[in-house]
Amino acid sequence: MPEFDHLTDVVVVGSGAAAAATALAAKENGLEPLILESTKLFGGSSAISGGGLWVPNNHVMKRAGVTDSPEAARTYLDYCLDHTDHPAGAGEAASPARREAFLRSGPEMVKWLETLGFEWHYGKGYSDYYPQYPGGTAIGRGLEAKKFDLNRLGRWSEKLRHNVRGVALHTTDAAAMSTSRRSARSFLRSAKAIGIDSILPRLRGKNMVGLGNALMGRLLELLLDRTIPIWLDATVTELIVDDDGRVAGVVVERGHEAMRIGATRGVMIAAGGFEKNQGMRERFQEHPTEADWSSGAPGNLGGPIEIAAGAGAKLANMDSAWWGPTVMYPGEGPGFMLSERSLPHGIIVASDGKRFMNESEPYVDAGHHQYAKNREEGVTAIPAWHILDSHHRTYYPYGTSMPGLGTRQLVETGVLFEADSLEGLARKIGVDVAGLLGTVERFNGFVASGQDEDFGRGSNAHDHVYSDPRAKPNPNLGVIDRAPFYAAKVYPGDLGTSAGILTDEKGRALREDGSVVAGLYATGNSTASVMGYTYPGPGSTISAAMVFGYIAGRHMAARE
Repeated sequence: MPEFDHLTDVVVVGSGAAAAATALAAKENGLEPLILESTKLFGGSSAISGGGLWVPNNHVMKRAGVTDSPEAARTYLDYCLDHTDHPAGAGEAASPARREAFLRSGPEMVKWLETLGFEWHYGKGYSDYYPQYPGGTAIGRGLEAKKFDLNRLGRWSEKLRHNVRGVALHTTDAAAMSTSRRSARSFLRSAKAIGIDSILPRLRGKNMVGLGNALMGRLLELLLDRTIPIWLDATVTELIVDDDGRVAGVVVERGHEAMRIGATRGVMIAAGGFEKNQGMRERFQEHPTEADWSSGAPGNLGGPIEIAAGAGAKLANMDSAWWGPTVMYPGEGPGFMLSERSLPHGIIVASDGKRFMNESEPYVDAGHHQYAKNREEGVTAIPAWHILDSHHRTYYPYGTSMPGLGTRQLVETGVLFEADSLEGLARKIGVDVAGLLGTVERFNGFVASGQDEDFGRGSNAHDHVYSDPRAKPNPNLGVIDRAPFYAAKVYPGDLGTSAGILTDEKGRALREDGSVVAGLYATGNSTASVMGYTYPGPGSTISAAMVFGYIAGRHMAARE
C-alpha cells in the first residue's frame, strides 16, 4: 500500500457541475469526498455557461403540465446519435448501455437533487435542437437552476467563477432580450428580468444571478452545507497506482508543495476538456484550431486526460468539441454566437461569398459545417463572415452592444467592418464580389417567400428560439438591403472539447481492451461524451456530465 500525506474515500479532480454531482452523490451515500480545483476559482466551464441541463422525462417538466415518456426520449436520442454524418458515427462512448444509463438516471438525479434542496426552473418553450426528429419536442426538455442569491455563499461568493453578474437571467430571458425592441412580450419579460429579478433584490441586499452562476452557486451551497472540503489552486500532476494496478490516489501540487492524496474508493476525473491547450488541439483536432476561440474555462488544459491515458485509460472522440460560431472581441475574448447569427437581416458566407449553413441551426452542426466548407470546397471558410445590414444593428443586440448602440465602437475595435455598399464590403473583407451579390439577391428572394430553399432556415421550432416574431412570413429571415452594411469574422469556436477518457455505463475508465481501470472514474468534458458528435438539446453537455457523476459517486459507495 502506498504511503499518503492525506487519506480520503473519493478524490474528485475538477470543480464544475460534473465534479459537484460526483461529490454530492458520494457524500450522500456515506463516503468522504475531496474536491481538487487547479485554479483559484470554483465552478469551471459550468459556472460561465448557460447552466442548462437537457434531461428527458424529468418530473419538473411534468409538474408544469408537459408530458414526456422514456420511449419518446429513447427514440429521439437514438435518432440524433444514429443519424450523424460524422465518419465515426455515434462513437464508442454512445454505446447502448451508456445511452440507457443516461436516460434512466437523468430524471432520478433531478429528483434526488431537489430532495437535497436544489431548486429547478423549467425552460418551457426552449425547444429540443431537432424537434422535427422522431420523439423530438418543440416545447423542450431543458432545466436550469432557479435564480440564486450569491450572498448565501458568504466568502465563497467571490471564489465562484463568473461572467454575467448584475443581471439574473434564465436562457429564455436571454432569448427574449434579443428582440426586446421588437416585441412587447419580449420587452416585458426583459424588464422583469432586469428590474424585478435583478435590481429590486439588490435594493434588499441580495445579489441575484442566473445561468451557470445559479447552477454552480446552488451546487456549491449544497457542498458547503455538507462540509465537503474544496481545495483551490490544487493541481493534480500524477495518478498513484498500487501494486495491483488499481488507481489509489493522486499527487497534487498545492502552495508549491507536492502532496500524496489517497482515495480508498476511487478517483474521479471531472476536470474539463483540453480546449485551452494549443498543443493538444493541434495534435488531435482539425486545423486550423486556436485555443483563443474557445469559451471554455482557462484552467481546461487537458492535463488530467493525459495523466489518465498514462495510467492505461483509452481516449476516444479526440477530434470532437462542442462547436459554435464565435466572434472575437478585442480585450474581451470569444463571443459565442446565438442570437446574432439566428436573427433576421444577416447571413454567414465563406470567401466565395456563398452560404454553407442554416444560420439558425444548432451550434455544433454549424461548427461541423464550417470545417467541412473549409476542408472540402477549396475556399476559405475559417474565418467565415457574418454579413448584416443596418436593420440588424437597429433592431438587435450584437455581443454586449444593445440595439442601435455601440456600432461605432464595434467598427473602431475591428469587430465589425463597414461599407456603404455590399460590393464595397466584399472588397474590403476579401470576399468574392459576384458571389456575395448573387447570394444576397437569392437570399432576399427567400425572405419574400418565407422559404429558405437552400438550407431550411426558420423551418422548425429550434430556429425560432432566437427569431423575430415581427419578421413575416418567416421569423428568421430578413432582407439585407439597407446601408451601411457590416461584416464580422466568424471562427469555429467551442464551449469546450467533448473528447477524452472512454468510460462505461458506471462512469469507470476503460482500457483499450475494454477492461476497467480499477479505481479510476471520469465524466464531463474530460471524457468522450455519450452525446457523441451531436447535441440533442440545450444543456446536453452538463446533463451528461452530472448524470454520470451521480452514477459514479453512488457506484463508488456500493463497491465491495
